[in-house]
Amino acid sequence: MNIQQLYTACLSEATYFISNNGEAAIIDPLRDIDPYLQLAATHGVTIKYVFETHFHADFVSGHLALSQKTGAPIVFGPGAKTQYPIHEATDGEVFTIGNLKLQALHTPGHTLESTSYLLYDESGNPHCIFTGDTLFVGDVGRPDLSSGNQSKEQLAAILYDTLQTKIKTLPDHLIVYPAHGPGSACGKKLGSETYSTIGEQKASNYALKDQTKEAFVEAITQGLTPPPDYFPINAKINQEGYDTVDVILSKSMRAITVDEMKQYLSEDTWILDTRAATVFTEGFIPGAVSIGLEGRFAEWAGALLPYDQPIVLVTEPGQEKESIVRLARVGFDKVVGYLDGGYAAWIQAGGKFDMVIDIEPDELAMDIPHDNKMEIIDVRKPDEYEAGHVKGAVNIPLDTFKDTLTLAQIDDDNNLYLHCAGGYRSVIAASLLKRQNFHNLRNVLGGFSKIKEVQEMPLVYPKTS
Repeated sequence: MNIQQLYTACLSEATYFISNNGEAAIIDPLRDIDPYLQLAATHGVTIKYVFETHFHADFVSGHLALSQKTGAPIVFGPGAKTQYPIHEATDGEVFTIGNLKLQALHTPGHTLESTSYLLYDESGNPHCIFTGDTLFVGDVGRPDLSSGNQSKEQLAAILYDTLQTKIKTLPDHLIVYPAHGPGSACGKKLGSETYSTIGEQKASNYALKDQTKEAFVEAITQGLTPPPDYFPINAKINQEGYDTVDVILSKSMRAITVDEMKQYLSEDTWILDTRAATVFTEGFIPGAVSIGLEGRFAEWAGALLPYDQPIVLVTEPGQEKESIVRLARVGFDKVVGYLDGGYAAWIQAGGKFDMVIDIEPDELAMDIPHDNKMEIIDVRKPDEYEAGHVKGAVNIPLDTFKDTLTLAQIDDDNNLYLHCAGGYRSVIAASLLKRQNFHNLRNVLGGFSKIKEVQEMPLVYPKTS
């Protein structure tokens, strides 16, 4: 029995490869399927099934492309309706993978069609369960991403019944393999590990403690932040179908000259710069948006970029394909090309450029008492801000920067100092403001993690009783 978790950190997503006796199955694959085909070839096995735990909202799955390449049927749980052929499993249905058995357990609550898969070893003993977004380490799937017309309270009540009858009744030794790990927006606050056991989750997961349904529904639904705008787009793509990554690459891997780039700058096109944030601030094409590959790239692209407008890339040489593939993972298919030679070619041709001023946190501390026009903008999430912030800082979370109302509350006559937790998100915010002709900007290097180390910095922390 071979089980491998393929974890993609920038999406906090886990795909699973199961193989035994010449056969294999893939659970929740990403849109770029080459790693799964390579695994199958390495182990000398045939991919027999492609299993989906639900209609994913935070990424485009690879189920269609993988099925087309291998001939393996796509398996969804009860109630899943698609615009392409699938095998709709019944609750309790058993599938064989070599000498292993995989049982579909309908576990609705995160979505109505959510299904977990219980794996039995060669001796017929339950070994592990692939829970999708039904059960995470330390959390459960949020109930406000329904693929039906249920309210979040109604779905939370359904999830309560699922956990009581389908999950908590499983043996404590059973390994739990969820679809996501820390950082995922599919739950409220996932734990730091990417797998656990039923027993460990019974002991530590707030959602599995003994409580009434009413208390559970309140606990699950309170404190939910709005889901990213791209979630319903990705869920619809997964339900209706999509082009393969190969098709996307054939359209997007096109080298664009400097002269062509200048033409795009005068059109309704987004220039996306995927170089590292620290490199971007030193110089970039005016109007370009920074989302560096070194961070949660696909997630922020999905949250901040339009899906209906063309995108031209500026990357480090050799990272063109990586940028296109990672955009495709969250449903972008309108990349029209990349700047041939990257930013260096632009400068060599005499192209205009812009910069973001970087400052050290101690310079921020020195400026605070003397700059009457200072506005400190903290682009972290509200809970990060509440846990500790610079006195007087305004919290404007990065995921709101695409809204005109957000920009309207920022005074471009002020001296704007931007920071996040570590320096990645603040550069994205700075680039979006630059694109809207805010130019009096400073980016605080190292973010709050470095700011709080400065002794003279006025900080605010929650009061403790």
